[in-house]
Order: sequence, then structure tokens, then C-alpha cells
Amino acid sequence: MTAIHSTSAATGPDRVARLLNPRSVAIIGASADLNKTSGRPVTYLQKHGFQGRIYPVNPKVQSIAGLTCYPDVGALPEAPDVAIVLLGAERAHLAVRDLAQRGTSAAIILASGYAETGPEGQARQAQLLEAAGPMRLLGPNTIGLVNLTDHITLSASGALEIDQLARGSIAVVSQSGGILGSLLSRGAARGIGFSKLISTSNEVDLDMADFIDHLADDDATQVIALYMEGVRDVAKFRAAALKAARAGKPLVVFKIGRSESGASAAASHTGALAGADRMYDALFREVGAIRAGTFADLLDIPAALASGRRLRGRRVAILTSTGGAGTLVADSLGVAGFEAPPPDAATAQLLRELQAGGPSVLDRNPIDVTLAGLQPDLLRAAIRALLASPTYDAVVVIVGSSALAMPDLMADAIHDCLPGSDKPVLAYVSPHAPEVAALLNQRGVPAFAAPESCTTALVALLDSGANVQQVDDEAGAPVDIGDLPAGSLDEAEAKSLFARFGVPGVREVSVADGDEAQRAAQSLGDKVVLKIRSRAITHKTEVGGVAVAVPADQVRQRLAAMRDEVREKAGAAPNAYLVQEMVSSGTELILGMHRDALGTAVLLGMGGVTAELINDTVLRMVPAGGALTREGARAMVQALKTYPLLDGYRGRPKADVEALIDAVVAFSRMAGHLGARLETAEINPLFVLPEGKGVRAADGVVVLAPAETGEASGSVPSAQPAFA
Repeated sequence: MTAIHSTSAATGPDRVARLLNPRSVAIIGASADLNKTSGRPVTYLQKHGFQGRIYPVNPKVQSIAGLTCYPDVGALPEAPDVAIVLLGAERAHLAVRDLAQRGTSAAIILASGYAETGPEGQARQAQLLEAAGPMRLLGPNTIGLVNLTDHITLSASGALEIDQLARGSIAVVSQSGGILGSLLSRGAARGIGFSKLISTSNEVDLDMADFIDHLADDDATQVIALYMEGVRDVAKFRAAALKAARAGKPLVVFKIGRSESGASAAASHTGALAGADRMYDALFREVGAIRAGTFADLLDIPAALASGRRLRGRRVAILTSTGGAGTLVADSLGVAGFEAPPPDAATAQLLRELQAGGPSVLDRNPIDVTLAGLQPDLLRAAIRALLASPTYDAVVVIVGSSALAMPDLMADAIHDCLPGSDKPVLAYVSPHAPEVAALLNQRGVPAFAAPESCTTALVALLDSGANVQQVDDEAGAPVDIGDLPAGSLDEAEAKSLFARFGVPGVREVSVADGDEAQRAAQSLGDKVVLKIRSRAITHKTEVGGVAVAVPADQVRQRLAAMRDEVREKAGAAPNAYLVQEMVSSGTELILGMHRDALGTAVLLGMGGVTAELINDTVLRMVPAGGALTREGARAMVQALKTYPLLDGYRGRPKADVEALIDAVVAFSRMAGHLGARLETAEINPLFVLPEGKGVRAADGVVVLAPAETGEASGSVPSAQPAFA
């Protein structure tokens, strides 16, 4: 992908703003046949209330839709702020060149046939960019953009046939043109309004990050929804996403391509456990973005977040007048870890007084207030009581079939309760009644047609309060790694590197033969671990290169047997071995790093030979030249599903979690500061000993790239070494 041209950098932000809010628009290749795609942009601009000047350009006709039609760009009475180019790929660059020469700020290229088609299309795309000069480009292969805030429709999407487009506070940026129309039409049907919808598609110039950056400053936008195929410029995306986070505008991302792996040839367990899609998860977490699990979530989650309410706990009141629907919601919430406690005594008494003489079951949750479905005043009072209760963090109202008879009264009753509390209020519309759900959404009450959608929304409301991943950008004292060779290190060399950054290893002795091994074993305990020492063999267990719990007086014989087995399986006998102390009282973890186009991440998980089988891992991004904070490392440890094993599960001795956190920080600092020099690094297993006893790296894999010319003896910043 060709990079953004530097000549437009100084005026880039102003031109993006002008693209989204032009005073004049030229339609290059406009058709007089308003039923054709090329006839739509003029129609839609007029239909949806554009107040600026519209200039159709077509040499074959005199007027279109009552507007003067111009034969070419040079004949226009002024340089338009924005142009929509409807010409084919073989001619679009000519119009782009003419527009740039006139001083147009930005052009939208709808034609396909560019980089998405192969090398020939890539050449056309480069030609397009060159023709643009300082003018900004949206597309090509885009459906355009819609600015509902200001009644500007710069698009040919058939979704704009809708007569009334609801304005709201959700912005959409999509790398697929068709998705823009899909979300616009679905939102209209559900009563969900948008501020801006932008299709970036091929992103020859302006990309997703440019619009995130702009929308972070847009007063009309509260939530930014992204339909993402990939990130072209990771640093630029990260900066824009963090800007949106600082502005308090959540990013909700639906990322396609979950089946991508790309780790089949990895040299370490970490590569296989990370995978391309999990790296996107780590990137999104780093910038505080919420990942949508399904396409439906890309509407459901922003609709909930646009309410501006945040969830502070997991206790949910479910108010219902129909038991079955309430149970569906309660069950879905329970699976996701939410609680549905019964009302406290004061709240229960208040609800009884509201429904005096009527049937009610108020000692449990869902809270069945039967008459609430028929009496809006009772519904108002019940919702207000639950919102005021210290027992609940949110309220889900079940809207039953009775709402079909008086949808406005029910919607107004729920809406009227919102000003009295900042707790989230959601609605589950139990009958199939899209018009009722739309009415609730229009009233500012997020409404859903499935109980699972309520759960997804509440999870997002809870996650949106989480902090952006905290990292440490400060460098430590330098450490010299100039003595380490490029390529794969052997285990002893790898653990030496870890120790220089502050991750201690097990006690061990490097030996050449059985006699040396026998003598070394006497100083390491009754039983020892015997391994081959090799730069060529990464997974030693697979070739018989590891023996555990070898009696110290049998090391000589075991080494001879190991040498023969490795020679048979690997084709060559090792010439060096490691005799290590036997660690038997710790929990085995894996600690590794993974790097791809998205950046560098640290992986932590349950380790040993079954690491890939168990697959209980957590991945976090590490900044270039920096490290995770202790808070970030602690969050990684506690995010493991098997964390209770470290925290005294069922009487098990507590592990030294604080030392594990130190190790994760130290390892991340090594990964951050070595940068591209460190191709692969992994500790597996990392033994976490009982509380107060520390951690020990028992095995290690490292692959180093050659030092760059002029690099000062391989020196990098690090923490103080702490070899035990």
C-alpha cells in the first residue's frame, strides 16, 4: 500500500474536516438517469437536505435534477470543496488530477478495479495517488460517506433511499463499502441514530485512523464503531485510538478474519499460542477498544454505550411482568458472571406498597410486578425504586406483549426514569415487536430483541470503564548483550539473557560428558534434571533430550542413554549438557513474547509440555523501548483462568505472585527494549515457587537477529540482574 503523500500532511486535518462538511460538492460523471448508481449522489444530496452548492459534471447533458451541468472540471464556477468521482478506474485519475489542479480539498473515488484486483490494479492506485498531489482521497472502491449531523450524503448507497435518517451520536468507520449501507439501514429500522458513516475501503490515502482521529474531536460523536479488515499503519491507529480513549469516546471494533493463524511454523510454543487474531485482541486491549463478537454486536454495543451510562458492578435488577422472559435474561446474565440478587428489604417493601392488593413475588430476582405491564405509572415507580436501591448497578426491564397496545406510554414511562439515576437501564422486548424496540431506542433506552444481546451490552458497559493498558516508557540501565551470537541461543545462553534483565534461573552446571555431569549432580540435590545443550534443537523433549528426577548417582548412565537416543532421533549426538537442580514445589507457567506487524506482545499462561493443550494464556502489547507496569502485569496474572492455583486454591500453598509480577515486568522490558533484535523469546516452564521463594526460569528459547551496523555492542536498557 502506497504511503500517504507528505505534501498534504500540513493541511491534512483541515482537509478531513472539509471532506466531512463541505460547502460545495462536484459530482464527476453524474448521470441524468436518476435510477442509475451515477445518478444517485445528486438525488440523495437534495433529498436529505444538503444546504451547499451542487455541481454535476457531465459533458453530454445540460442539467440534472434542476441543476446546471458542467462539461468538465475546468468549467466549474469555483473549486469545489469535495468531489465524488463516478468514473471508471481507467479514467478516474484524470478527473482527480484536474480537481487537484483546481484546488479541491478532497475527492471520493467510488470505482473498483484497483489494488483489490492485483498488480495491475495496484499500479492504477499508485497513479491515482500521484494525480491527487496535496488533495486528500477517500477510497477507491468506496461507497462514500454520510454526515447525518449536518445533512450531508456523499454516497451512492441504496440505503439512502430511506426517507428519514435518524441522527444520533454513533459514528461508523468501515473498510467495507457494503457494510456502511447495511448498518445505516439496520440502524434506521431499530431507531438507532448515527452521526457519521464513512467507508474507507482501499485506503490509498485517508485510512481508518485518520477518521478516528477526527471523530475524537467531533462534538456530535460519543461512540465510534469500526468494521475492520486490518490495520495498515499500526502506530497511526494506536495514536488515534488512544486519542479517542482520552476523549472518553469508546471504540467498538468488529474485526473479521478470526480464523487466521500464521503460527504453524513457530519456533516456540508462544508463536503457536499467540496467533494473528489474538494479537489484534491485545492491540484492542492496549488502546481500550471493545471487540464486538458478532456483527449484530456492532450495533448493540454502541447503542448501549451511546446512552453515556457506565456500569460499576455486576448486580442487575430484572423487572418483569412475564416470568419466562425474565428467566431468559437472568440465565444469560448468570452465564456471563452477573448477579441477580433479590431486593433488599426496603426496596421490596416499597414495591409491595406500589402494588398493594395485587399479586407480586418480591423475594427473588427477576422481580415480577405483574401489573407494571399494564400501568405505566406503576412501571415508572418500580423502575425508580430499583434504580435508587443500593442493591443494584443496572436495571433490565422486560417489555411484554402488553406494550403492543400502548407502545408510546410504555416507552415514555421507561424514558422518564432516566434523569433520576446514572445507572444503565436496558429493555428486552419479549414479543416480536421491532416497532416497540425502535421506539425505545429513539427515547434513549437501549432495546434488544434477544436476552443475550442484553448481556452483551452490559458486558460492554462494564468493560468501557476499564482503563487503557498502562505501560512504562522509561528506560533502565544499559545491559551489554554483545557476547551473545545471532541466531538461536542454547538454553544456558537464553537463561543468561533473562537473568541480565531480572528473571532468575534455576541453578545449573554446563558439562561435556558423564564424569563432569556426575560431579555436578552431587552439589544440586538427590535428584536432578539432565538436558542436552544445543542451539539447533529447540524442543528438546521431542528428541529425548530431557530427563527429569534423575537420581544423582545415576547421572552418568542416564547421560549415555540420552546421547544415544538424541543421536537416533536428531541425527547427531550433542556435545554439551546441562545438569540442573530439581524444582518440585512450584507451579509451571509459560512466559514468552510474540512479534508481528501489529507490534510486540508478551504472553503468560499455564506452561510445561501441555502449554498448547491447556491454552490458558493472556496476551498484552509492549511498547517499543518500554515495558508493562506492575499493574498491567498483575492484571495479566489475574486474568488467567487457572489463577486460583496461584492464589491458594482449596488449601494449596499460595504461590509467590509478587515475584511472578516482577518477572513479567522484567521480561516485557527485555522484549520492549531489544525490539527487532529479539525475534523469539520464551521461558517454559517458569516455576513460581511458594510465597516468598521467588520464581525460576527452568528452560528458555531465544532467537536473536544480527546486530545492526553501528549498534553499540548490543547494549540495551534493562533492570538490575537477579540471578539466584
